Amino acid sequence: MFLLPALVLLGALVVYPIVFSVYRSLFDASGSGFVGLGNYGEMFSDEGIRTALRNNVVWVVVAPTVSTALGLVFAVLTERIRWGTAFKLVVFMPMAISMLAAGIIFRLVYDQAPERGVANAVWVSVHDTFSDPAPFPGAKPRPRSELRPSGGGGFTTESVVRAGARVDLPLVAVRQDDLRGARSAVVAARRPGVVSGTVWLDFTRGGGGRPGVIDGNEEALAGLRVEAVRGGAVVASATTAADGTFVLPGAADGARLRLPGANFAAAYHGVEWLGPALVTPAIIGSYVWMWAGFAMVLIAAGLAGVPRELLEAARVDGAGEWQVFRRITVPLLAPVLVVVLVTLMINVLKIFDLVYIIAPGSSLRSANVLALQLFQSSFGTDVDEGLGSAIAVFLLLLVLPVMYVNLRRLRKERRR
Repeated sequence: MFLLPALVLLGALVVYPIVFSVYRSLFDASGSGFVGLGNYGEMFSDEGIRTALRNNVVWVVVAPTVSTALGLVFAVLTERIRWGTAFKLVVFMPMAISMLAAGIIFRLVYDQAPERGVANAVWVSVHDTFSDPAPFPGAKPRPRSELRPSGGGGFTTESVVRAGARVDLPLVAVRQDDLRGARSAVVAARRPGVVSGTVWLDFTRGGGGRPGVIDGNEEALAGLRVEAVRGGAVVASATTAADGTFVLPGAADGARLRLPGANFAAAYHGVEWLGPALVTPAIIGSYVWMWAGFAMVLIAAGLAGVPRELLEAARVDGAGEWQVFRRITVPLLAPVLVVVLVTLMINVLKIFDLVYIIAPGSSLRSANVLALQLFQSSFGTDVDEGLGSAIAVFLLLLVLPVMYVNLRRLRKERRR
C-alpha cells in the first residue's frame, strides 16, 4: 500500500511511455499499417540518421573524456592555491546557465564576423600579428588600362617597360577606410637607367577627373608591392612611397610590371567555426565549458577524502609530483572519475539543446545527433512518428548498458 502511489506514478510516467514507444515503432507514419522492424531498417539506411549516429559516437568519446580530464586538472591544481574556491566558483558558474542560454551565447561566440564573434576576433588578432594584411583588399585596375589579370589575384602590364620610362598604374574600387591619411598622388619623374611610376586611386570625388591621368586631388596608394617579371621570374621589386611613386632598378628593363595578388587579397575573417567541418567540435567545446565545472566539483569532493598521509609518504620516498598524481591520486579517485564519466556519457547521449541552437541551418545536417533527429522525425516537416519512436527506442537501448554499469558500480560500493 505504501509503494502503490510510487508504482502508479512510475507506471504512468516511465513504463507506459516506453511500452507505447516500442509499440508505435512497429507501425508506419499514419499509425495504421504494421511494418514490424521496417522503421528500424529505415533508421540505419537513412544517411541523416547515420550521420547522427556517427556524431553521437564522437560526442560519447570526446565530450565526457575532455570534461572529466579538465575537471581533474582543475580540482588538483586549485587545491593548493589560496583563491582556489573563487576559481572553482567561476568554473562551476556555467552550470547555472540553461542549455538554451548557453547555445545563444556560443552562437554569438562562434559568429563568422570578427567584430561580433569572440572566437574569430581572437583568431584574427593572432593571425594579423604574424601576417600583414593586404593594403588595399578588393582594389582592381582602371578599365582600359595597361594592367590585365595574371592569376593569383594579381595584375600585370600588357607591354614590357624600358629603363628611363615612366609607368602609371591607375586603380579603382579602393575602400575609403583604406585611404585614411593618404596623401595626394604625385607624377613620378623620368630618371635615366631606372623605371619609375605611380600607383594611385584614379577617381575624383565630385567628378571632373580624367581617366588614366593623375589629377591634383586624387589619392596615392602607398605600401603596394610592384614587381618586375621576366620569363616568369621576379627580377626587381619596389614598394610605393607615401605619394604613390616607385622606382625599379635597371634590371627591370625589358620586363613586365606586376602588382601581386597579395596587395588585393581579401581581409582574413578567421575560421568558419560553424561550418560543416568544425561544427561538431565547436559545439562540444561549448558543452565542455558548461560541464567541466560539474566534473571539477565532484572530483574535488572525492579529492578531499584522499588520505594525505599516503601522498606525503610517497613524496618522502622520493616520488615526484607527476608520479604522485599518476600512481596515487588518480587510482584513489578512480570511483569518482567513473561516476563523473558515466554521468556525462548518459548526458551526451541525450544532447539536443546545444546542437539545435548553435548549429546554423546550413550545418545542421553535419551536426545532427540522435536526439535532434528524434525531434525532427517526430515533430519536423516530414512527421513520421513510427520512425521517431524507433529512434527513441534505439536511444534507450544505448543508454541502458551505461546505466547498468553505473548500477553495478553503486552496488559494489555499498557492499564495501
